Amino acid sequence: MPPSLLAKPFAVRDAVRLGIPEDRLRGADLWRPTHGVRMLDPPLDLVERARAFAAASRSPFAFSHVTAAQLLGILVSEEMETDCLLHIVRATTSNRMRRDEVRGHRGLEWRRSILLDGVPVVEPCDTWVDLGEMVGGGKPAGLDDLIAAGDAVANLARGVKPLKQAIERRVRPRGKITLTYAVPRIRVGSASAMESRARLMIVRAGLPEPSLNQHVVSDFGEWLGCADLVWRAERVVGEYQGVRWHSSLEQQAADEVRFARFRRNGWAVVPIVSDDVFEKNHRDAKLIELAEALGADPQTLALGEAAPQFLAPQQFRRPRRR
Repeated sequence: MPPSLLAKPFAVRDAVRLGIPEDRLRGADLWRPTHGVRMLDPPLDLVERARAFAAASRSPFAFSHVTAAQLLGILVSEEMETDCLLHIVRATTSNRMRRDEVRGHRGLEWRRSILLDGVPVVEPCDTWVDLGEMVGGGKPAGLDDLIAAGDAVANLARGVKPLKQAIERRVRPRGKITLTYAVPRIRVGSASAMESRARLMIVRAGLPEPSLNQHVVSDFGEWLGCADLVWRAERVVGEYQGVRWHSSLEQQAADEVRFARFRRNGWAVVPIVSDDVFEKNHRDAKLIELAEALGADPQTLALGEAAPQFLAPQQFRRPRRR
């Protein structure tokens, strides 16, 4: 076997053209990631699985939906992450790909694609529109998942307008009502899905919307830090404390030093954890704490509207046809 062939997944047809006997291609030392493809070692991650499938395809295609989101680094819900299928989209005139490891879609001509890690991928804004069809009752994602993914895409696209334009380029995309509702609620600057959820919670409760991931400087020009949520006029910062990044003793000590630096300079610091977003008692208490820090009346908070939302509000949805 030529080393150049084994350096990446290769199509059986290409090996045969190079004169490799078919019985050699059935050897036990070669891995079969999909029909018609061989590689030296089994694929260890999504990128390698994508490259393996790309070697098998003869017609134009692009990875789409959840697969594209993961390849692009767009965080999706845990339920969507459990989908182990490779989502691909081909032209409307082509037959859908039917393989055990693939879920085929059509409409490549309505989407823009880019080359990423050597494989074709639907570009971020069109991928976000595709995620709209995975939102709703009995489906793996909700409205807040879509908004959080939209925040990540807006960072890549450097604005929210390209997402709106991606919806308008489509002819009746699935989930259009939810997508249209989500667009005005997407912001540039969020660094994680939980930061997006915290922002939604705060705004729905009726508190002022914060700036996202802003550098804060003291009155004397000292850099105090970059805060997740910033209310400059009120001199308040909110910090989302994710378990993954803030659970170690070293990081907790570093956070305390940073928080103390803010407080010494007259800034209030309000830490936020996942329970503050998802658990009602924790959420109510945190919103009251934020209201007091911001100088707002806690009695005016819309605590009942601050919970995570799975669907667009009823009044926004299109009436069902009889």
